[in-house]
Amino acid sequence: MIAIAKTPSLKVSSLALVMPQSWGAVRTYGSTMSRKLGFFFISFVFLVNMFGTTLPTPLYPLFQQRYSFGVLMVTVVFAIYAFGVIAGLLLFGAVSDEIGRKPVLAVGLAFSAASAFLFVFADSLAPIYAGRILSGLSAGIFTGTATAALVDLVPGDRRRLATLISIVVNLGGRGLGALAAGLIGDYGSSPLRLPFVIDLGLIGVAAVALWLTPETVRDRRFRLRLQRLAVPHEVRSVFIRGAAAGFASFAVAGLFSSVAPAFLGQVLGEPSHTLAGALVFILFAASILGQLAVPRLSDRRALVSGCVLMAGGVGLVALGLGLESLSALIASSAVVGLGQGLVIGAGLAAINERAPVARRGETASSFFVVMYVGLSLPVIGIGVAAEGLGLKTAGIAFSAVVAVLVLAVLASLARR
Repeated sequence: MIAIAKTPSLKVSSLALVMPQSWGAVRTYGSTMSRKLGFFFISFVFLVNMFGTTLPTPLYPLFQQRYSFGVLMVTVVFAIYAFGVIAGLLLFGAVSDEIGRKPVLAVGLAFSAASAFLFVFADSLAPIYAGRILSGLSAGIFTGTATAALVDLVPGDRRRLATLISIVVNLGGRGLGALAAGLIGDYGSSPLRLPFVIDLGLIGVAAVALWLTPETVRDRRFRLRLQRLAVPHEVRSVFIRGAAAGFASFAVAGLFSSVAPAFLGQVLGEPSHTLAGALVFILFAASILGQLAVPRLSDRRALVSGCVLMAGGVGLVALGLGLESLSALIASSAVVGLGQGLVIGAGLAAINERAPVARRGETASSFFVVMYVGLSLPVIGIGVAAEGLGLKTAGIAFSAVVAVLVLAVLASLARR
């Protein structure tokens, strides 16, 4: 989902992964555009790219009707996206430091456009699978590279502002995508195609903006290599606590981004696509607020607060399903989102503060791989459980498992 940039004297956090090689003044190459306008253009490109990643979320019931598949297949389609994000992070995490930000972002936009194109002309599940993989690759590329570009271009070397904007456009784009697709699903004439046609139009405008934006990295020798994953011994205990809480938070985000429309329609009798999109929008908006609060708290206090909120949020999920209460489910999305923002921001800030500078990038990469595994595998577990136990029971059981994991992290923090 986003990037962190941190120096020993400045604490900033977000859900992105970026470790630029230089924090000094950055020159621009090949354009006369001002850095301020370039910063605005990259923010817009970032927003558009993330907008497309959540368009299918409120439309899954429509895909189920058209292709006659159940909840399990919905979770598999969603999980494929998360695996694409992991691949994008591992393959493209450091490439922009070598060949420049713009070429890598152009590849990300091309993947996003190809994904939307496949959805527009899909007539079976195969193009949908391929489209979600490409969308995940695009999100993985933008997660680090776009944030690095924002840090390069921010006027006055204001890295905190760059991090703030990266949080807002990353999560805000996701939330807006889900909400827009939900509205089109209820009121549009072609709900399975129109959102992606609109997305293609936005990507075209974003491509022009990217072309006009100045480059901040000189071309160097290209080497495509996997991002190394490792956790130094001195940060291992902090990593385990932060990663466990983050895993739980991403698991719940995966629940809302894939199965929530089925909860609304099959359990609560609320088949509104707009409502399904609004739940995701509320979650990401609350996550933004949680991450923005992290610099004002100590890492430990933010992590404890986030875990408490996460436990309360999944409790509201179980309550909403058990009592078939729409208000409880809406409240749960806000509480879970706020807890997620605090947990991810605090966990990554603590890891970056304690990890050796030379190994900070690989440690943060490892952290986010754990997060996206949490986004994918638990959701598939819900789909499997729903096949045998029913959707309501599977959702309540999932909430109980996540609560146990979060409470275990709290107990570990209390012992410490």
